[in-house]
Amino acid sequence: MTESARVDQWLWSVRLTKTRADAAAACRGGRVEVNGKAAKPATKVVVDDRVEARLAGRDRIVLISRVITKRVGAAIAVECFIDHSPPPPERLPEVAVFAERDRGTGRPTKRDRRKIDELRGRTR
Repeated sequence: MTESARVDQWLWSVRLTKTRADAAAACRGGRVEVNGKAAKPATKVVVDDRVEARLAGRDRIVLISRVITKRVGAAIAVECFIDHSPPPPERLPEVAVFAERDRGTGRPTKRDRRKIDELRGRTR
C-alpha cells in the first residue's frame, strides 16, 4: 500500500472507470474534483481525500479509505473507498416505435438511427 497515488490511476484501480485513459480524460475535461478543487490526471490523492467525479452520466462522491495503484478485483476495490454517491436516477422504460420494424425492410433510416443512438445514450 502506498501513501499517495495519481487520481487517474486510483480511479482506474478501484474500478470507477473502465480504463486509465477514461479516468485521465475525465480529469482533463473538468469532471473530477479532489477536495473541492478541479483535478488534473497527475493530482496526488491520499487517504481521507474526497473525490467527486461525473462518470458514465452519474455523479460519484467517494472518500478514499485506502490508496492503491494497481487494478484489483471488485471485492477488494469496494474496500478502498466509502461511497457517498446519490442513488442512480431511475431509467424510465421508453417504448421505441422505430424498433418495431418488419422483417426484411432494410436498414434503419437516418431518423431511426438518430433515435437509436439517443436511446442508447450516444451523442453525435
